[in-house]
Amino acid sequence: MQFIKPGINIDFIGKRKIAYAVSLVMILVSIGTLIYHGGPLYGVDFAGGTVIQVKFPGAVEVARIQDALGTLNLGNSSIQSFGEEDAHEYLIRTDLSGFAEAEFNARLQEMLASATGQPAEIRRLEMVGPQVGRDLRSKALFAMFYALLFIAIYISGRFELKWLMSGVVAAAMIGAVYLLKAFEFSVPILIFGALAVSLAAFWMLKLKFAMGAMVSLMHDVLITVGCFSLFNKEFSLPIIAALLTIIGYSLNDTIIVFDRIRENRKKYLKDPLPAVINRSINETLSRTLLTSGTTLVVVVALFTLGGGIIHDFAFALLVGIGVGTYSSIYVASPILLLWEGRHGR
Repeated sequence: MQFIKPGINIDFIGKRKIAYAVSLVMILVSIGTLIYHGGPLYGVDFAGGTVIQVKFPGAVEVARIQDALGTLNLGNSSIQSFGEEDAHEYLIRTDLSGFAEAEFNARLQEMLASATGQPAEIRRLEMVGPQVGRDLRSKALFAMFYALLFIAIYISGRFELKWLMSGVVAAAMIGAVYLLKAFEFSVPILIFGALAVSLAAFWMLKLKFAMGAMVSLMHDVLITVGCFSLFNKEFSLPIIAALLTIIGYSLNDTIIVFDRIRENRKKYLKDPLPAVINRSINETLSRTLLTSGTTLVVVVALFTLGGGIIHDFAFALLVGIGVGTYSSIYVASPILLLWEGRHGR
């Protein structure tokens, strides 16, 4: 199916400096908002504590709910409306956990009914201890790290037939993690250090396709995380699943473009590299827009109609798919051009 007529020649590479500026602004905004908020806003999955979803038959004042929580000595707690306005549902978050669930439910319902004058239905109660939250946070970060690790090996082997060198990079990444771990650095610093070592190894070993893919994926994940911080949305396990999905989706787009670049470099030997890259992007443009467009239709439906439970997951996919489509054209491919300018043909 051809969404765009064959022979189209949009000058993507000619606009790459504008794209660099746009990407730089998005990255700086993402980093700035993360610094401003002191890092991502972790949900109960990662920070530990208790989340309670409560439904009332009619509208209630948040202050009355807060009064009920005060009598239960729940420590630091926050209350926000949840779902549609006429649903009269609220999410209560507290940093305490370890209650006896049946006894706590009965007492909470009694206190809420007494404070608000309406019966309260406890629709969800989740408790996570602080140690479990820290363990889950570490495992989530390592999941993304190892996803990027195996992607680097695959890209290097497939496009440059440098399986041995890609193994060296993988060993360098793992070595950096365990070396920094010995000095008791935090997990985010471990991952950042390993990624920095991997990019340096790509540069030294001239693994240009792997470097383009890695930079593109890091670009997508950082901007998506920055959007969550900008809109003060919580990070939870479903969001980590969304980020891993974004990595896979963005990689798929990048591989399609890289594959066509590799084919066209053999076919058009006398053409300069910018022309080959631009031709390759244009030839795959129809497929890219069709795939992204149909996926976004589904994600928008989930975002608008899926309800509060899936809202943040759909938001992550919405941002990630949009940024991932952009990066496969304006980030991953131009990295090859920067590389050729540095190392020559």
